[in-house]
Amino acid sequence: QVQLVESGGGLVQAGGSLRLSCAASGRTFSEYAMAWFRQGKEREFVGAISPNGGSTYYRDSVKGRFTISRDNAENTVYLQMNRLKAEDTAVYYCAAARHISADYAMDYWGKGTLVTVSS
Repeated sequence: QVQLVESGGGLVQAGGSLRLSCAASGRTFSEYAMAWFRQGKEREFVGAISPNGGSTYYRDSVKGRFTISRDNAENTVYLQMNRLKAEDTAVYYCAAARHISADYAMDYWGKGTLVTVSS
């Protein structure tokens, strides 16, 4: 069982930055791939990181602006968001899965944190 708690959301001006954190419970965090999703008009995949942090991938609209990292010693995954745009406004969720499938079915979800980007 893995419990996930996101933090770090808030209001930021367009062009600004925010860093989201997702703290995980349990001693098996390092066995899970972690992903970030967001819910605006619809839920969409933002990016993911492999269990050891060696691989990351992102949706095209955030490539070069967002960076996912993890600290397995601290059971935490991060989403650094730079050059934010109004269209990045959403509730951001972290999620965990032992293997991320093509349909992005995840095993565990956090409750989300709201990011609002003012233009």
